[in-house]
Amino acid sequence: MLKTDYVNAEMLSKFATRLGNRALLPEITPKAQVALMCRMLFTEGWNDHIAGHITVRQPDGCILTNPWELTWDEVTASDIITLDEKGNILDSDWNITPAIGLHLQLHEARPDVNVVVHNHPKWSGIWANLQEVPPIYDQAGAYCGSELPIYNEYLGTFEDEGTSLTAVESIGDAKWALLAHHGALVLGRDLRQAHLRAATLEWRCRRAYEVRLAGGAQPLAEEVINQVGLPDPNGFPFLWEAMARRELRRDPTVLN
Repeated sequence: MLKTDYVNAEMLSKFATRLGNRALLPEITPKAQVALMCRMLFTEGWNDHIAGHITVRQPDGCILTNPWELTWDEVTASDIITLDEKGNILDSDWNITPAIGLHLQLHEARPDVNVVVHNHPKWSGIWANLQEVPPIYDQAGAYCGSELPIYNEYLGTFEDEGTSLTAVESIGDAKWALLAHHGALVLGRDLRQAHLRAATLEWRCRRAYEVRLAGGAQPLAEEVINQVGLPDPNGFPFLWEAMARRELRRDPTVLN
């Protein structure tokens, strides 16, 4: 089962008592976890063809990432690439995106960030192109708080080291960002946290656009957002496992 600390010690103890020895997931290798993350986020709308990449820093400093050539809904564990800290491929014949430098620079600049996710999702992409921060209208959109920076100094794609470094410096200590005329970026301590943030961002953006099309409404007040928001550092109890099981039912070969 994926290692996690859920919400807090008291709730964890209660959940563990109820679950007994029941496993929410089979044992999953680090590479299989990354492949599952690709599938899970594809389902959430992070699905722009072969665009986008996920990097996951390992305890030894190496980085796991998906290959450039494959869509996120076809990646399996054996496709996941291991990189050294400089981005050199250690164990694969697949290629990595030329824009991987942004991820490497983020990992280097942010010791708290072990997972970086970038793609061009539909709904967050709309708000990125509008260069507007989507309001929050419901509880699911409030899970990760309201602050959402927009990096609006679009200088082209991130193959250039100077361009990506400028983005890293502008993003600062944010947990996510909209990239104007480009897409979305989500950072996390682990896969659970990054998944919650990515799913929440796309949900929030979708709901905000639907509400705008419907004629508008009153967004949630900041004090309400603070009340209903989840303790983001610990993620959403059981959500990662539930979404992983859904992908395993669809295609068990993702673990291969």
